[in-house]
Amino acid sequence: MAQYGDYQNELYFAGLHGVLPKVPVDFATLERRAAAALPPFVLPYVQGGCGDEYTQEQNATAFRNWGMTPRMMVDTSVRDLSVELLGMRLPSPLFMSPIGVNGICTQDQHGDLAAARASAVTGVPLCQSTLSNDPLEDVRAACGDTPSMFQLYTPKNDELTRSLVSRAEEAGYSAIVVTLDTWITGWRPRDLNLGNFPQLRGHVLQNYFTDPVFLKLLGFAPETDPVAAARFWTTVFGKVLTWDDMEWLKSLTSLPIVLKGICHPDDARRAVDSGADAVYCSNHGGRQANGGIAAIDMLPGVVEAVGGDVPVLFDSGVRSGTDVVKALALGATAVGVGRPYAYGLALEGADGAAHVLRSLQAEADLLMAVNGWPTIADVREAGATRV
Repeated sequence: MAQYGDYQNELYFAGLHGVLPKVPVDFATLERRAAAALPPFVLPYVQGGCGDEYTQEQNATAFRNWGMTPRMMVDTSVRDLSVELLGMRLPSPLFMSPIGVNGICTQDQHGDLAAARASAVTGVPLCQSTLSNDPLEDVRAACGDTPSMFQLYTPKNDELTRSLVSRAEEAGYSAIVVTLDTWITGWRPRDLNLGNFPQLRGHVLQNYFTDPVFLKLLGFAPETDPVAAARFWTTVFGKVLTWDDMEWLKSLTSLPIVLKGICHPDDARRAVDSGADAVYCSNHGGRQANGGIAAIDMLPGVVEAVGGDVPVLFDSGVRSGTDVVKALALGATAVGVGRPYAYGLALEGADGAAHVLRSLQAEADLLMAVNGWPTIADVREAGATRV
């Protein structure tokens, strides 16, 4: 039976023939290589965070404050990393977090399709952003048999929201992930110093520019005046959501509704009570608000608050397979990775992103093998301790 950890053998045997990985397997080298490859108007947007980026840094380093105790004399020759999530049976707990500028991370400007192809070959679900250089229907089709989720930035216009959600459902997405913390953008010095906001330059707006409701509101073909179309987009982006909107959100679709950005236990419990099908513990990777607590440190409280009534998705600061396992140990049902796979896209497109995902899966699998945890249930039983 093949295991994810077997990927290291592929790399070692290839090395015997002088073939080395085109994309690094460690995050530090990966980021450094991607920084040299990404255009100056893309890199700060992908790499940067809010304020002095303290929260972004803490998201990653806080994983070091959690430790796990190995168990010996356990047969881990076969590991099972599969999980159940919102009716999906997934071969591993890893998923691709939504990144609004995937489209401009590849040289051909079709990074969304590249991410989808990486999803198709690895079985790692893609949570596709509303912000995209390709229509959501084309991205979904490129995912093949691997299920996917659609991340929604809720517009101010309710009919446009309904249209986007309906398109996602008809295209075959398996859940709607509603981002709660981005109706307005946080203070991002790297981008501000360059006067750079890709959307204002017409990038990653194809889901709007192909939407009949948006086009009717716009009143002209976007390609005739992309700058004016982008400026108009700013007038419809970002509806402020409250708990009173949950009934309306649920009415838009028969798909599961996932609330992204839940970090406080009281919000987690209220999400469940309001009908959310899952909560997504995330602080947007530190891109939206600075001065906060690392997301991994808030995860246990969210998990305890939902009490197993709904699954808990998690992201923010995940840089390695070890990070994935620690998040699982603290109660996450599925774990999202963001910047690492975007850097893979920048270096080698779909193949680069797939390599990053396979590396994360391999590291997680090998950690479970060495530490005596043959299943995700064993990882959760082992738990993690603050050190």
